[in-house]
Amino acid sequence: MTTARLDGKHVAILATDGVEQSLLVEPREALLTAGATALVISPRPGTITAYRHDLKGKEIQVDVPLSAARPDEYDALLVPGGLLNADRLRLNRHAVDFVRAFMATRRPIGAIGHAPWVLIQADEIEGRTLTSYPSLKTDLRNAGATWVDREVWADGMLITCRRPEDVPAFCARLIEEIAACEPVTAGAGASSSLPHIAPSSGPGGLARYGSMGHEPPPYHSLPISMPSSGGTPHISPYMRQR
Repeated sequence: MTTARLDGKHVAILATDGVEQSLLVEPREALLTAGATALVISPRPGTITAYRHDLKGKEIQVDVPLSAARPDEYDALLVPGGLLNADRLRLNRHAVDFVRAFMATRRPIGAIGHAPWVLIQADEIEGRTLTSYPSLKTDLRNAGATWVDREVWADGMLITCRRPEDVPAFCARLIEEIAACEPVTAGAGASSSLPHIAPSSGPGGLARYGSMGHEPPPYHSLPISMPSSGGTPHISPYMRQR
Protein backbone atom coordinates (compact mmCIF):
# COMPACT_ATOMS: atom_id res chain seq x y z
CA MET A 1 0.00 0.00 0.00
CA THR A 2 1.47 3.34 -1.06
CA THR A 3 1.68 6.42 1.14
CA ALA A 4 2.43 8.77 -1.76
CA ARG A 5 0.31 11.91 -1.99
CA LEU A 6 -1.16 13.48 -5.12
CA ASP A 7 -2.26 16.85 -3.74
CA GLY A 8 -2.40 19.36 -6.59
CA LYS A 9 -2.32 16.65 -9.26
CA HIS A 10 -5.06 16.29 -11.88
CA VAL A 11 -5.91 12.94 -13.46
CA ALA A 12 -8.11 12.44 -16.52
CA ILE A 13 -10.21 9.25 -16.52
CA LEU A 14 -11.20 8.46 -20.12
CA ALA A 15 -14.26 6.22 -20.31
CA THR A 16 -17.60 5.70 -22.04
CA ASP A 17 -20.62 3.39 -21.96
CA GLY A 18 -19.63 -0.18 -21.20
CA VAL A 19 -16.81 0.63 -18.79
CA GLU A 20 -16.31 -2.10 -16.19
CA GLN A 21 -17.68 -0.51 -13.03
CA SER A 22 -15.05 -1.68 -10.56
CA LEU A 23 -12.23 -0.71 -12.92
CA LEU A 24 -13.35 2.91 -12.88
CA VAL A 25 -14.79 3.35 -9.40
CA GLU A 26 -11.99 1.71 -7.39
CA PRO A 27 -9.04 3.48 -9.08
CA ARG A 28 -10.88 6.79 -8.95
CA GLU A 29 -11.46 6.40 -5.20
CA ALA A 30 -7.79 5.53 -4.72
CA LEU A 31 -6.74 8.65 -6.63
CA LEU A 32 -9.14 10.88 -4.70
CA THR A 33 -8.03 9.42 -1.39
CA ALA A 34 -4.43 10.21 -2.33
CA GLY A 35 -5.45 13.85 -2.85
CA ALA A 36 -5.76 14.04 -6.63
CA THR A 37 -8.48 15.70 -8.65
CA ALA A 38 -9.80 12.81 -10.78
CA LEU A 39 -12.28 13.74 -13.51
CA VAL A 40 -14.28 11.44 -15.78
CA ILE A 41 -13.94 12.52 -19.42
CA SER A 42 -16.16 10.95 -22.06
CA PRO A 43 -17.48 11.32 -25.61
CA ARG A 44 -20.89 10.90 -23.95
CA PRO A 45 -22.13 13.99 -22.09
CA GLY A 46 -24.19 13.63 -18.93
CA THR A 47 -23.72 10.09 -17.66
CA ILE A 48 -22.24 6.83 -18.91
CA THR A 49 -23.52 3.34 -18.14
CA ALA A 50 -21.07 1.10 -16.31
CA TYR A 51 -21.27 -2.69 -16.41
CA ARG A 52 -20.56 -5.44 -13.91
CA HIS A 53 -19.35 -8.14 -16.31
CA ASP A 54 -22.36 -8.55 -18.66
CA LEU A 55 -24.92 -6.83 -16.40
CA LYS A 56 -25.69 -3.13 -16.41
CA GLY A 57 -24.35 -1.33 -13.36
CA LYS A 58 -24.57 2.26 -12.15
CA GLU A 59 -24.77 5.48 -14.11
CA ILE A 60 -21.53 7.44 -13.69
CA GLN A 61 -21.48 11.20 -13.98
CA VAL A 62 -19.28 12.65 -16.72
CA ASP A 63 -17.29 15.61 -15.38
CA VAL A 64 -15.91 16.96 -18.67
CA PRO A 65 -17.08 16.17 -22.23
CA LEU A 66 -14.26 14.94 -24.42
CA SER A 67 -14.90 17.70 -26.95
CA ALA A 68 -14.04 20.28 -24.27
CA ALA A 69 -11.16 18.50 -22.52
CA ARG A 70 -7.62 19.88 -22.76
CA PRO A 71 -4.92 17.21 -22.34
CA ASP A 72 -2.39 19.81 -21.18
CA GLU A 73 -4.37 20.41 -17.96
CA TYR A 74 -3.81 16.88 -16.63
CA ASP A 75 -0.80 15.27 -15.01
CA ALA A 76 -1.84 11.71 -15.88
CA LEU A 77 -4.38 9.62 -17.73
CA LEU A 78 -6.33 6.56 -16.60
CA VAL A 79 -8.17 4.38 -19.11
CA PRO A 80 -10.32 1.84 -17.23
CA GLY A 81 -11.21 -1.54 -18.66
CA GLY A 82 -14.36 -3.08 -20.06
CA LEU A 83 -14.60 -4.70 -23.48
CA LEU A 84 -17.33 -2.38 -24.78
CA ASN A 85 -15.65 0.67 -23.27
CA ALA A 86 -12.29 -0.01 -24.89
CA ASP A 87 -13.80 -0.97 -28.25
CA ARG A 88 -15.85 2.22 -28.44
CA LEU A 89 -12.96 4.44 -27.38
CA ARG A 90 -10.55 3.00 -29.95
CA LEU A 91 -13.07 3.82 -32.71
CA ASN A 92 -13.33 7.44 -31.56
CA ARG A 93 -10.74 9.74 -33.10
CA HIS A 94 -11.10 12.26 -30.29
CA ALA A 95 -10.32 9.59 -27.69
CA VAL A 96 -7.32 8.21 -29.59
CA ASP A 97 -6.00 11.73 -30.14
CA PHE A 98 -6.39 12.46 -26.40
CA VAL A 99 -4.33 9.38 -25.53
CA ARG A 100 -1.62 10.34 -28.04
CA ALA A 101 -1.19 13.67 -26.29
CA PHE A 102 -0.17 11.93 -23.06
CA MET A 103 2.09 9.44 -24.84
CA ALA A 104 3.86 12.25 -26.71
CA THR A 105 4.63 14.15 -23.49
CA ARG A 106 5.56 11.06 -21.46
CA ARG A 107 3.03 11.64 -18.70
CA PRO A 108 1.82 8.60 -16.71
CA ILE A 109 -0.87 6.50 -18.38
CA GLY A 110 -2.67 3.73 -16.55
CA ALA A 111 -4.54 1.16 -18.68
CA ILE A 112 -6.56 -1.72 -17.25
CA GLY A 113 -7.91 -4.92 -18.79
CA HIS A 114 -9.04 -4.25 -22.38
CA ALA A 115 -7.85 -0.61 -22.32
CA PRO A 116 -4.56 -1.36 -24.17
CA TRP A 117 -6.73 -1.69 -27.29
CA VAL A 118 -6.87 2.11 -27.24
CA LEU A 119 -3.08 2.28 -26.97
CA ILE A 120 -2.78 -0.02 -29.98
CA GLN A 121 -5.09 2.26 -31.97
CA ALA A 122 -2.90 5.22 -30.99
CA ASP A 123 0.02 3.34 -32.59
CA GLU A 124 2.28 4.07 -29.64
CA ILE A 125 3.24 0.71 -28.12
CA GLU A 126 5.77 -0.82 -30.51
CA GLY A 127 8.74 -1.97 -28.46
CA ARG A 128 6.92 -1.52 -25.14
CA THR A 129 6.13 -4.20 -22.54
CA LEU A 130 2.57 -4.42 -21.23
CA THR A 131 0.14 -6.67 -19.46
CA SER A 132 -3.61 -6.74 -20.15
CA TYR A 133 -6.66 -8.94 -20.09
CA PRO A 134 -5.30 -12.22 -21.52
CA SER A 135 -7.42 -12.10 -24.68
CA LEU A 136 -5.42 -9.06 -25.87
CA LYS A 137 -2.11 -10.94 -25.84
CA THR A 138 -2.03 -11.62 -29.58
CA ASP A 139 -3.28 -8.12 -30.45
CA LEU A 140 -0.49 -6.54 -28.44
CA ARG A 141 2.17 -8.81 -29.91
CA ASN A 142 0.94 -8.08 -33.42
CA ALA A 143 1.28 -4.36 -32.63
CA GLY A 144 4.94 -4.88 -31.74
CA ALA A 145 4.66 -5.00 -27.95
CA THR A 146 5.85 -7.65 -25.50
CA TRP A 147 3.02 -9.11 -23.41
CA VAL A 148 3.61 -10.36 -19.86
CA ASP A 149 1.23 -12.17 -17.52
CA ARG A 150 1.69 -10.02 -14.39
CA GLU A 151 -0.77 -8.32 -12.04
CA VAL A 152 0.83 -4.95 -12.81
CA TRP A 153 3.61 -3.90 -15.17
CA ALA A 154 5.28 -0.51 -15.59
CA ASP A 155 7.20 0.34 -18.75
CA GLY A 156 8.37 3.87 -18.14
CA MET A 157 5.25 6.01 -17.61
CA LEU A 158 2.94 3.29 -18.99
CA ILE A 159 1.34 1.23 -16.21
CA THR A 160 -0.92 -1.70 -17.09
CA CYS A 161 -2.80 -4.47 -15.29
CA ARG A 162 -4.94 -7.46 -16.21
CA ARG A 163 -8.22 -7.59 -14.28
CA PRO A 164 -10.16 -6.42 -11.17
CA GLU A 165 -8.14 -8.61 -8.80
CA ASP A 166 -5.00 -6.68 -9.79
CA VAL A 167 -6.42 -3.20 -9.14
CA PRO A 168 -4.94 -2.63 -5.63
CA ALA A 169 -1.39 -3.27 -6.88
CA PHE A 170 -2.08 -1.25 -10.02
CA CYS A 171 -3.38 1.75 -8.06
CA ALA A 172 -0.36 1.74 -5.74
CA ARG A 173 2.07 1.77 -8.67
CA LEU A 174 0.11 4.37 -10.66
CA ILE A 175 -0.04 6.73 -7.67
CA GLU A 176 3.70 6.37 -7.10
CA GLU A 177 4.44 7.22 -10.73
CA ILE A 178 2.13 10.26 -10.72
CA ALA A 179 3.57 11.49 -7.41
CA ALA A 180 7.09 11.36 -8.86
CA CYS A 181 6.20 13.70 -11.75
CA GLU A 182 6.18 17.48 -11.61
CA PRO A 183 2.65 18.95 -11.86
CA VAL A 184 1.65 20.28 -15.27
CA THR A 185 1.82 24.06 -15.53
CA ALA A 186 -1.86 24.63 -16.29
CA GLY A 187 -3.09 22.13 -13.73
CA ALA A 188 -0.89 23.36 -10.92
CA GLY A 189 -1.41 27.09 -11.32
CA ALA A 190 -3.96 29.14 -9.40
CA SER A 191 -5.55 30.26 -12.68
CA SER A 192 -6.41 26.74 -13.82
CA SER A 193 -10.00 26.28 -14.98
CA LEU A 194 -10.15 22.71 -13.76
CA PRO A 195 -12.91 21.95 -11.26
CA HIS A 196 -11.87 20.21 -8.05
CA ILE A 197 -13.76 17.04 -7.15
CA ALA A 198 -13.18 15.85 -3.59
CA PRO A 199 -14.09 12.29 -2.52
CA SER A 200 -17.33 13.44 -0.88
CA SER A 201 -18.32 15.96 -3.56
CA GLY A 202 -20.96 15.75 -6.24
CA PRO A 203 -20.19 16.81 -9.83
CA GLY A 204 -21.33 20.42 -9.28
CA GLY A 205 -21.12 23.06 -11.96
CA LEU A 206 -18.24 22.33 -14.29
CA ALA A 207 -16.54 24.75 -16.64
CA ARG A 208 -16.04 23.84 -20.27
CA TYR A 209 -12.57 24.44 -21.67
CA GLY A 210 -13.63 25.67 -25.09
CA SER A 211 -16.49 24.69 -27.35
CA MET A 212 -17.00 22.96 -30.65
CA GLY A 213 -20.28 24.85 -31.08
CA HIS A 214 -22.36 21.67 -31.05
CA GLU A 215 -22.87 18.50 -29.06
CA PRO A 216 -19.98 16.00 -29.09
CA PRO A 217 -20.09 13.60 -32.04
CA PRO A 218 -20.98 9.92 -31.60
CA TYR A 219 -18.50 7.09 -31.20
CA HIS A 220 -17.52 7.03 -34.87
CA SER A 221 -16.52 10.68 -34.72
CA LEU A 222 -15.04 13.13 -37.17
CA PRO A 223 -11.56 14.60 -36.68
CA ILE A 224 -11.13 16.85 -33.69
CA SER A 225 -13.05 19.73 -35.31
CA MET A 226 -14.51 20.75 -38.63
CA PRO A 227 -14.39 24.31 -39.99
CA SER A 228 -17.83 25.91 -39.99
CA SER A 229 -17.40 26.96 -43.61
CA GLY A 230 -16.58 23.47 -44.80
CA GLY A 231 -13.35 22.49 -46.52
CA THR A 232 -10.38 20.74 -44.99
CA PRO A 233 -10.89 19.50 -41.40
CA HIS A 234 -8.62 20.82 -38.68
CA ILE A 235 -6.36 18.09 -37.33
CA SER A 236 -5.49 18.31 -33.66
CA PRO A 237 -1.94 19.43 -32.85
CA TYR A 238 -1.68 16.29 -30.72
CA MET A 239 -2.04 14.00 -33.73
CA ARG A 240 1.34 12.47 -34.39
CA GLN A 241 2.85 13.46 -37.71
CA ARG A 242 3.80 10.53 -39.92
